[in-house]
Amino acid sequence: MIRVKICGITHVGDAVAAARVGADAIGLVFYEKSPRAVSVSRAREILQALPPFVSSVGLFVNADPASIERVLDDCPLDTLQFHGDETPDFCRRFGRPYLKVLRVSGEEDLRRPVDDYFDAQGLLLDCAVAGHWGGSGQSFAWWKLPDLGKPLILAGGLRTDNVQEAIRVACPYAVDVSSGVEQSPGIKDHDKMVQFMAQLQGF
Repeated sequence: MIRVKICGITHVGDAVAAARVGADAIGLVFYEKSPRAVSVSRAREILQALPPFVSSVGLFVNADPASIERVLDDCPLDTLQFHGDETPDFCRRFGRPYLKVLRVSGEEDLRRPVDDYFDAQGLLLDCAVAGHWGGSGQSFAWWKLPDLGKPLILAGGLRTDNVQEAIRVACPYAVDVSSGVEQSPGIKDHDKMVQFMAQLQGF
């Protein structure tokens, strides 16, 4: 079964709708330059509204340790997602499960990141776009992802009209969608979320 994270949630109603359509996880962006950024207080409201068994993932980009600790003091995130140039030692210093994002443009040698980030829960593959740390809406050329003993998560430009092809080609553990189910950056389209999830029937 393909797992799904709906990322860039900024409103309680969108989080509840994501859970209702069957998302396994939601993503909260703690990167001020992102149009999908949330404050700690808004994130706390969203987390309090989540039903059981829906995981919360906090996304950080080259954040300083103190700012991450402040978020964790108020927000009981299940998983941290590091989208910048964070080293393995940095990622593991918070004592939380984490995902490391790899910005790719095509088939890459993933063995070194798997070795470097050996204790990551998984590696998330996103499209490398200059000036963007994710959420660009652009996809890379998918390829059959290798079995490296670690869950590989596919992101970058996934939409209702291409997610089935992406899964057939890449065979990922999970998919991560943000802009593909939005009305505008940070505002989710509930109908698009329903349609996106419907495409995953049978996978």
